[in-house]
Formats: sequence, C-alpha cells, structure tokens
Amino acid sequence: MSRSEKVNILKNFLGFYHVEGGQQFLFACPKCSHHKRKLSVNIEQNVFKCWICEYSGRDLTRLVQRYGARSDKLEWASLTNQTNVESLAEKIFGEKKEARQSLELPKEYVSLCNKALPRTAIYALNYLASRGTTRADIVKWKIGFCSSGDFEGRLIIPSFDSSGDLDFFVGRAYDGNWIKYRNSTSSKDIIFNELFVDFESDIILVEGVFDAIKSGENSIPLLGCSLRESSRLFTEIVKNQPVVYLALDNDAEKQSMRIIDSLLKYDVVVKKIDISPYSDVGEMTKEEFLERKACADTVDRDNFLTNKILGI
Repeated sequence: MSRSEKVNILKNFLGFYHVEGGQQFLFACPKCSHHKRKLSVNIEQNVFKCWICEYSGRDLTRLVQRYGARSDKLEWASLTNQTNVESLAEKIFGEKKEARQSLELPKEYVSLCNKALPRTAIYALNYLASRGTTRADIVKWKIGFCSSGDFEGRLIIPSFDSSGDLDFFVGRAYDGNWIKYRNSTSSKDIIFNELFVDFESDIILVEGVFDAIKSGENSIPLLGCSLRESSRLFTEIVKNQPVVYLALDNDAEKQSMRIIDSLLKYDVVVKKIDISPYSDVGEMTKEEFLERKACADTVDRDNFLTNKILGI
C-alpha cells in the first residue's frame, strides 16, 4: 500500500490534514475533538499520537478499526492483504464471537432495592452496612439476596452485558458460610456490568465486586487477579485505549506486574494505585480510595522493568 493510499483512507474519516516536515500528517483527533489538528500520523513508522489528549498507538490499523467506516476497513484490509475483514479483529486482538449465554437469577432472589422487604433481609442489610455499602450502592449494583434454595444466605450481585441481558452473577455469603463465594456457572469471560462501562473514559480494574463498589464509577471487577490477553475485557481495553487504573489486592503483586506487562505491550496507559496498608480496596473508604487514585503513578516501560528487577 502506498503512502498516498493510506492517507486517503485516513482522510475519509479524520478529515482534512496538513503535512509537517514531509513525514508528519496532522489530522483532527477523533478522541478529544480538539479544534486544532493535533493528531500526528507517521505513515512510514506506522504510529500516531495526539499532542493534546495523548491518544496514541503503534498500528494505524487501530485507528481505522475504531473510527473508520466499513468501506474504509474493507479497503484498508484489502490493501494490507487482510482480505477477511470479518476476522480482522480476531487476527489483531484475538476477538471471537460467542453464542449468547442464557442465564436467570435464582428463583429465590429478592431485590434489596424493593421498598417492602421480608424480615430475613435484615441479615443481608447488616452485612452490607458492615462493609460500608450504602443504599445508593445497592440500587446501582442491583444487589439482592436469597434466604433459601441453592444460594441461601448469599447476596446476589448481577452483571449485565452491553445489551442489558444478565450474563453472570456473584453469590457472596453473608451468614458466615466458610465457602464465601458461589457464583453462577456461566462463563467468566465477560466484562462485569458492561452495560454501565464507558471505555471512552478512564477505567479501574479491581479484583472483586465489593472492591468495585468502593472504587466508584467505571470500576470493573476481574473476578480474580488475572487478565488474559485473549479475554473480552483485554480486547476492549486494547481497542479503546482508556487509561487503566490498577488496584489489585496487596498479595497479588506478581499478578499486577503480569497485567501491566501485557497492557504496556499494546501502548495502554497504566496507573498503579497503592492500597497499602490495606489488604484490598474493599477495606478502604470511598474517599480514601479517590485520594489514592489521584496520586497513582503512571507505569511506563522503564520504571516497570526497574520494579520487576527489584522484585526478583
């Protein structure tokens, strides 16, 4: 593909441009929509960067896939010998279409958002209060409970996909059961509460649902301490390039480093939140977490390698 052919495709969805230094093509940034042309594109090096919002990448295909029309994607794929456009995302990100899961909440589920609640709700409400969960949190996260059945003595926190369909739920014991969690048997390869996640804004990655409740807007629980590069969540992060705030439990430092390493390979901006001396985000107050978030350090390749060496 010639340079002029590439520029013409970019022009289709980025608009007019001007050339600086013979190699830098300056377009309007589609992410921050600054009134000046501050998105610098270098065709030869196959990189781009906005000097206002710092949106950047090392593959122009990312720009085309995210902002181009279908005709632009077709032409780009054809000229770069990626003729199967439908599998292009799979080639780049490992993205695969999956059959929709059919899932229902337990039949014994009672929503704690209801105004009239049975007496048995007091035990679930007392547990939530002990964890600093507010009425607003209960409504936002659609928290319910089961006082009988397979999920007896458990809070139920549901997750909804981008279409608003139930795709997972967490069952957390509030009655002292030694098995703390009993979740739905559906796949964990989801974006928890994807319906409410805005990938155009900063996101926060934490381990559990109660960590996410404490950490506020745009928080996503990993339902564990790992993030596979083949997962749907990782794919969306790489495609959308939000700033990622990482706040895993203190005993998951090695897992945090693995996640950071994976994200840095795809030019994702990562900020690591220090939660010590707490063991997890759920032990913190919401106000304290926001203070820690504001002070979070950006992890780049240099200081990542330094920290990795010091941790050996």
